[in-house]
Amino acid sequence: MQTKTHGMLTKGELSTLVQDNQIETVLVVFTDLYGRFMGKRFDAEFFISSAAKHGAHACDYLLTVDMEMNPVPGYKFANWERGYGDFKLVPDFKTLRIASWLDKSALVLCDVVNEKNEEKVPVAPRSILRRQIERAESLAYSANAGSELEYFSFEDSFKSAAENGYAGLKPFGWYIEDYHMLQGSRTEPLHGAVRKHLKYSGIPVEASKGEWGVGQHEINLRYSDILTMADRHSIYKQCLKEVAEQQGLSVTFMAKVAEDQAGSSCHLHVSLWQEGENIFPGNNSLGDLQVSDEFRWFLGGWMAHVPELMVFYAPTVNSYKRYQAASWAPTRLAWSHDNRTAGFRIVGSGKSLRIECRIPGADCNPYLAFAAALASGLDGIEKKIDPPELFGGDVYAAEHIEEVPNTLNQAVELFDTSDFARSAFGDEVVDHYAHFFRIEQNSFDNAVTDWERKRYFEQI
Repeated sequence: MQTKTHGMLTKGELSTLVQDNQIETVLVVFTDLYGRFMGKRFDAEFFISSAAKHGAHACDYLLTVDMEMNPVPGYKFANWERGYGDFKLVPDFKTLRIASWLDKSALVLCDVVNEKNEEKVPVAPRSILRRQIERAESLAYSANAGSELEYFSFEDSFKSAAENGYAGLKPFGWYIEDYHMLQGSRTEPLHGAVRKHLKYSGIPVEASKGEWGVGQHEINLRYSDILTMADRHSIYKQCLKEVAEQQGLSVTFMAKVAEDQAGSSCHLHVSLWQEGENIFPGNNSLGDLQVSDEFRWFLGGWMAHVPELMVFYAPTVNSYKRYQAASWAPTRLAWSHDNRTAGFRIVGSGKSLRIECRIPGADCNPYLAFAAALASGLDGIEKKIDPPELFGGDVYAAEHIEEVPNTLNQAVELFDTSDFARSAFGDEVVDHYAHFFRIEQNSFDNAVTDWERKRYFEQI
């Protein structure tokens, strides 16, 4: 019998905690296109009497704003002509939990719903992943997943970092931290607190470790079904940022924070299940592995569709600075067995056999990245797409193997013109996100950077 995860709440348990004055605030949240939490803080008693029954409302511009929260023209979903109305936030009570890192608070994630027809808003990130889960269920599959999310931590507060233009930040430690216990101890006041708070907020933690950068770290969460994993990933980011804020520190999930430091990844682990069993193991030889047909085709489809769905793995201009040789980030579309130079690394055995995709950066929206993975893999099964031959050796040096897209501009064009993307996600979603990513690219193209000033101010 499965035991309840510590920190998760039923509506009845929440009511009891509210009556006992142990919970005073409920955070009602969803993620925007960037993956940031948006929502409202409700008085807990009002949440129980009203929002828990009827949902909440938020302005629909939240799925069209840029990073600075400016309304962006050109979207069909919401614009000035349509008056920027509301959509409905419907709490998913499977996600109701204590927010341990906040005082007397609980948190619930929501689906974004059209109030007129009660249907999930197609362009909302959680809706996009739900659609692919429903597609898997129609084929009698479910997916389990994990995400390994890396980040850099700094002794500067978020406020002081911003005031100094994010220049001259002081990372924890002063040498590469990868697996290093002494160097890792210097950040243990932060990471120990976050591990504890996640555990007591319904998110089982496996471990934390230093990574291959100065002040770089990751916290590994227990795998789960793919929607729960995306939810956990999002809460983990929020918790880490807010605990860092409480301690006068800062962290960043930028894919590449500095040219002389490693990039930060979000390795996706996915396996496909039927009737409670992982169906990836099998009797077919594939390289040095024994796998099922479903494994072979899922891997083939996932790999085949990476270029046209790259924007869901690498959503910012900065994302593409991470793809450099000998950097632990993949540069080519190859797969291998336990080989960290490959974009797809096969790990585990038997019931734990799974595909690790090392392409996404830490800046990805987990709902979109997992949706891309699941859509691609299911297409591979339906069309029986075989992967290329297993690669052995240094993939960085394999010049005959196709490279991943290396700019956001290139990736957006592949996405916008992809027949597969439009069949998997629909024209509305593709048009919405193609516009979103083009706005992101245009914002960079119009900016004057520190690099330009340093290079050209005097010498040009």
